Amino acid sequence: MNIRGIHAIYRYEMNRSFRTLIQSLVSPVLSTILYFIVFGAAIGSRMDNISNVSYGAFIVPGLIMLTVQMQSVNNASFGIYFPKFIGTTYELLSAPLSFVEIVIGYVGAATTKAFSIGLIILCTSYLFVDLDIKYPLFMFCFLFITCMTFSLLGFIIGIVSDNFEQLNIVPMLIITPLVFLGGSFYTIDMLPPFWQNFALLNPIVYLISGFRWSFFGVGDVPIFTSIIFMLIFKSICISIIWYIFKTGYKIKN
Repeated sequence: MNIRGIHAIYRYEMNRSFRTLIQSLVSPVLSTILYFIVFGAAIGSRMDNISNVSYGAFIVPGLIMLTVQMQSVNNASFGIYFPKFIGTTYELLSAPLSFVEIVIGYVGAATTKAFSIGLIILCTSYLFVDLDIKYPLFMFCFLFITCMTFSLLGFIIGIVSDNFEQLNIVPMLIITPLVFLGGSFYTIDMLPPFWQNFALLNPIVYLISGFRWSFFGVGDVPIFTSIIFMLIFKSICISIIWYIFKTGYKIKN
């Protein structure tokens, strides 16, 4: 294992975030604060409790998931796409690094950034609502695995994209709608029976449900279902990355 090579990629990606601190950190935190003000204070004060939880507290897991999933994908996709854009991919591939070490460097940095933003948003939420996390250890583990999984997805998007427009198609047109329709601001029990069954086809439902369970002990689906789905999703992303590096798809040709 080339630890020095992994550290070089990781440090470069982390330094890039510090150079764009407003975009990397301040922007998502301010956006989340606006969600708290609009949905938590303005709208939440007029809504009944959901699952014996105030609406302002109820949306905290969904807001964290919304932010970290988008940040994981964006950071990882841009991190690996930028070497393609400036033409330094071959320098990376010619270095004494295996594809595993390359993935660890880029995905590790994206995971770290998204996980840190998630914790900052969690701390910020205490300024607006009272939170009592029921399973804090599970919450941290689930948040970390979510950041890692979506960083793997972002890594795939960055490799297969040919321009900046394609780089933003999946996050903006697929992931964002799925997150909003995945129970970020409501439970699927509030939907009519037909739409409840339809919502279960949304993979984000299982992730938000599992994360919300760690906060309040309740979720839209059983927690074991959420864990199994997360592991399957992660395994699929790893398999796709392995295939890409094995065949050189969008990298060597």
